[in-house]
Formats: sequence, structure tokens, C-alpha cells
Amino acid sequence: MRVLTVNVGRPKAVEYTSSPSGTTGIDKRPAEGPVRVSDPGPKGEGGSGVAGDAVCELRFHGGTHQAVYAFAREDLDYWEGELGRPLANGSFGENLTTTGFDVNAALIGERWRIGSAVLEVASGRVPCRTFAGWLGEKGWVRRFTQRAAPGPYLRVVEPGEIRAGDAIEVVHRPDHEVTVEFAYRAFTLRRELLPRTLAAGEALDPEVREAALAYTAQATHAR
Repeated sequence: MRVLTVNVGRPKAVEYTSSPSGTTGIDKRPAEGPVRVSDPGPKGEGGSGVAGDAVCELRFHGGTHQAVYAFAREDLDYWEGELGRPLANGSFGENLTTTGFDVNAALIGERWRIGSAVLEVASGRVPCRTFAGWLGEKGWVRRFTQRAAPGPYLRVVEPGEIRAGDAIEVVHRPDHEVTVEFAYRAFTLRRELLPRTLAAGEALDPEVREAALAYTAQATHAR
């Protein structure tokens, strides 16, 4: 269980982004040496929690609950086979390319020590138009969603430095059933599962929690 690369992206002008600046930081490349991670602040104000990494659409990306994005090399390998082309580390816009464990089986609220930092699993990545445009694959949002292996967004609980090769140590694993995959399916494919995501408590991403509470209230009212 380790980090293969720490990836950062610079602003790049493209035609397919909804960013007011017309730029995106999704084109992430491996960085050399240690990279500092910290809490970037609230969504809409703070961008990436990874030093040197650009988030250009602050309305939908970045902030405390999306400070760092991790994706497994094993899942990139799966998509290489499906798409029939090589996918370098960072190809899906991930900050951490990992290997050695299933990041989608991580529990919401689970904490990882990597280098001198501690990160907490918050939610799964929901694909957007920029992601689809970047890959240039027809029907990409639907395909990615249906596989339900999105990779987790992480909060920064303890700031520090992370570098390629760092081990990933699970230092806290909460007592509930809500994995990254489960929460993602509930939020995107199977809304009837949303009430069960509330078992993750305050660790649940606020947007998912709001959707779960609204669904639960509506279901209760309909009875």
C-alpha cells in the first residue's frame, strides 16, 4: 500500500471546461521530491490541498472535502484495457496514484497516514464534462459512473509532505458499512441507498449528506 506518484496540474486553456477562465488543471503530471498538502479552505474559496496544483473551477471542485484526489494504478490499468490506450499516472486528474489496495473499498471517515500527513476519506469523485472532454471518450461520464470505482476525495486532517514511494498506513477505520463505492452508488445510481450513507456521520461529504437527508425526509413524508 503505497503512493506511486504525487501529481500536480498547471492551468491549461481548453474548449470543453465550464470554468469561467476557460482553463483546467486536470492535466496532472508526477512531481519530483516531497509535495506539501494542507487544508485549502471552504469550497468556492479554496482550491487544491496539494501545493502547486491548480483547480480552475472553484464552484464544483476543490475545497476542504475535495482537497486531495486518489486513484489506484490498478484501476488505471483496467481502463487501459477498456480504452485500448496507455494511461500515465495522473491521467484521470488524480493527485495520488496509489498501488497495493482497493481505494474504493475504503470507508468514509477512514484515515490514512502518508508521509508526514494524515488524510481522511470524504467521498467518491463524480465525473464532469471537463473529465469527459479531457479523455475524449464518447459516453465517458456514463461509463465511468456505471463502473462505480471513482477513487476517493480526501480531506487533510494533519498537513504535511507526501512523496512518491511513501507507504499508506490506515490509522483509523470507522465502524460502519459506507465505503467510497457504496456512497458513490447511492449518490449517482441507486438513490434508495442514500439513507444508509448517513451512518458515516459527519465524515460524509456535505453534498452527499444533504442529498441523503433530503431523500430520507421525502421518503418519510410519502409514507
